[in-house]
Amino acid sequence: MLFRQLFDQETWTYTYLIADETTGEAALVDPVLEQVERELQLVKELGLKLVLVLETHIHADHVTGAGRLRELTGARVAASAAGAPCVDRPVKDGEELALGGLSIQVLATPGHTDDSVSYRVGNKLFTGDALLIRACGRTDFQNGDAGQLYDAITRKLFTLPDETEVYPGHDYAGQTMSTIGEEKRHNPRLAGKSREWFIEFMNNRKLAPPKKLDVAVPANRACGKPAPAAQALS
Repeated sequence: MLFRQLFDQETWTYTYLIADETTGEAALVDPVLEQVERELQLVKELGLKLVLVLETHIHADHVTGAGRLRELTGARVAASAAGAPCVDRPVKDGEELALGGLSIQVLATPGHTDDSVSYRVGNKLFTGDALLIRACGRTDFQNGDAGQLYDAITRKLFTLPDETEVYPGHDYAGQTMSTIGEEKRHNPRLAGKSREWFIEFMNNRKLAPPKKLDVAVPANRACGKPAPAAQALS
């Protein structure tokens, strides 16, 4: 499997390129609209064909490049069936998507948002904003639920092999990856913490809304197409 980790400096977002080296079929996980040209250039240089765009959830901190990539390449957009209505391939927990000879397993991991999913490809796990490195996604908007997030992480993600590599949607401290074993041992919000403690902690956080919330959410429900100005302000 070919793998690349890409970064958007403005929004601290990681985008991931995965591809089957035998067939050249490629997928991008959580692309950012402003980085579409960069991603397409890399796909071209590596001799790949983009066939899938995988969204982990409806983002509130950046506008997705999914729709633009679909227009330019014909790639299909996949995301949770509980999320954006614009996707080509609504997915549910336990489903598998084919990427050449690779298998992409869908894991429903709600809690950050109600439509959050993670994707597992071999030993690599793309967790979006559910499980972060030594942290987790916030749960105070977009039908977030702290109890759901605790269950998704501890009862689903933490049951994967310890050596599973964790690639999050963001990191704000310069770290690029972790493992399930590391997060089980060292994540301060989860390691040795009860469900009750976690819910209380998450519900008592006082966080400012994401800067792009009012623009990003409606745009991302349309796969990255910005809403008309009047609608965005209403």
